[in-house]
Amino acid sequence: MEIVEDGPFRYRIPQHGPMRVPGVVFASRYVLPEAAGDQALQQVVNVATLPGIVEASYAMPDVHWGYGFPIGGVAATDVGASGVISPGGVGFDISCGVRLLAAGCDRQELAPRLQALMDVLGHRTPRGPGRGAVWHVGRSQLDHILEDGARYAVECGHGVQRDLNRCEDEGRLAGALAAQVSTRAIDRGLCQVGSLGSGNHFLEVQAVEAVYDPDAARAMGLHEGQVTVMIHCGSRGLGHQICTDHVRTMDQAMSRYGISVSDRQLACVPVESPEGRAYLGAMAAASNYARANRQLLAEAAGDAFEAVCGCGLDLVYDISHNTAKTEIHRVDGNPLRLCVHRKGATRALPPGHPDLPHDLATVGQPVLIPGTMGTASYVLVGVAGGGAFHSTCHGAGRVRSRHAAAREVDGRQLRADLERHGIAVRGTTLRGLAEEAPLAYKDIDAVVQASEGAGLCRKVARLVPLGVVKG
Repeated sequence: MEIVEDGPFRYRIPQHGPMRVPGVVFASRYVLPEAAGDQALQQVVNVATLPGIVEASYAMPDVHWGYGFPIGGVAATDVGASGVISPGGVGFDISCGVRLLAAGCDRQELAPRLQALMDVLGHRTPRGPGRGAVWHVGRSQLDHILEDGARYAVECGHGVQRDLNRCEDEGRLAGALAAQVSTRAIDRGLCQVGSLGSGNHFLEVQAVEAVYDPDAARAMGLHEGQVTVMIHCGSRGLGHQICTDHVRTMDQAMSRYGISVSDRQLACVPVESPEGRAYLGAMAAASNYARANRQLLAEAAGDAFEAVCGCGLDLVYDISHNTAKTEIHRVDGNPLRLCVHRKGATRALPPGHPDLPHDLATVGQPVLIPGTMGTASYVLVGVAGGGAFHSTCHGAGRVRSRHAAAREVDGRQLRADLERHGIAVRGTTLRGLAEEAPLAYKDIDAVVQASEGAGLCRKVARLVPLGVVKG
C-alpha cells in the first residue's frame, strides 16, 4: 500500500482501485500504524469505497484496527446523493464517551482521604460485564431514557441543569426511536443504567498537573492542582445489541440498493432508506442511554465525594466518540447535508460554533482524551479551521490486543507497580487489569502532540491519575 507524507502530521493514501476518495491519516511517524501487520490502514482504504463518501476517509492519530471502520476513523457521506450509513462506522458501544467532573478540593486536601474515597467509589460503582446498576428502572422509564437521555435523569432528580448545559447535545440526541430497539436490547439495558462495564472503561480520580491555556481552563472551571473525576463508558449491552441487530438487517438489505462492499463488516444502506432511518433512530436511543448512564455514574461519584471529602463535583463536559450525526459542512465550497461517522473520534467544535454552550462559546468545545492506567489524560478544545469535519482523536489507541497484553503482563505486578507510584487501584480482576496495561496503548503524549500538530485541536490541561476504578 502506498502512503505518502502530505504535510506536518498528515499522511495520504492516494485514491486507487474502487476508492471514491483518498485516505488521510493524521499522525507522526511514531504513532502511524505499520502498513504490514496492522489492518487499520487497509480499513481506511475500505471505508473510502463507501457510496456517497466525500472529501476523504480520515484516520486520527490513535487509529487502530476495529470492526469494519478503523477505531479512530471519520467518514462523511452525502445524504442527498444516496450516501450511506454504516453501523461499523459507529461501533458496538454506541455513544461511548467521556465525562469530566471538577471537584471542590485540591490534590493536597484529598491525599489523606484518597484510599477511603477509592473504597467508597469502588463499592458504589457497578462494573464488570454483567448486570448491575445505580438506577433500577422499569420498561416505561427505560423508554423515557431512550427518548430523552440525561434530560430525563435530571427531570427525575438525578442531576442539575448545568449537567445538561455542559453535555453534548444538551444530554439528548434528537431523533431517537425506542420502537426500533429490539426486545433483546431492552432486556440487556434494563439492569445496567449507571454502570461502567468492562474492558477499557473506567472511573478515574485525577489531578490537574499542568495548564497550557489559562483562559480556557478558567472557563471550564479547572485550575492547577485541582482534583477531577473522569468517567469513560457507553451504552453497555443495549448498544451492543442494537449494532448487532442492524448490521444483520443491513447485510440482508444491501443487494436491494445495489450496494456491495469489500468487507461485510461495512454493511450499509442509504441514510434515507427505511433501514437507514430505523438504525439512526435506534442509534440515537442508545446514545441517550449512554448519556443517562454517565449521568447516573457521575451522581454516584458526587455522593461519594460529599461523604468522604465534604465537597461535590461539577460537570466540565461530556462528549461521545462513537456516533453518526447529520451535519451541514462545506465541501468544495458547497454546503452539504452529511452523515458524519465518528468511530473512536471526538467532535471538536471551534470557538463561535452555534452548538456550544454560551459560557464556552469563545473557547471552543472541550475535548476529553483519556490515556490508560498510570498515564496522563488531556483536556483540549476545538480550533478554527480544524479538519475532518471538526473531529479529533478519542484516546491513546491500542497497539496490542487484550489477549496479547494479558499474555505479556502480570496483573498482580501491574497493580503493585501502579500503587507504588501512588495510584490507588480498584479492579475487578487481575486479567482485566493486565488487558489494559499501559504497554497495550500508544504514548498518549505523542498522540496528543500529533492531534495538535495536525491542527485538529489545542491543549488546555494535562491530568494525572490518583486512583482508578476498573471494570
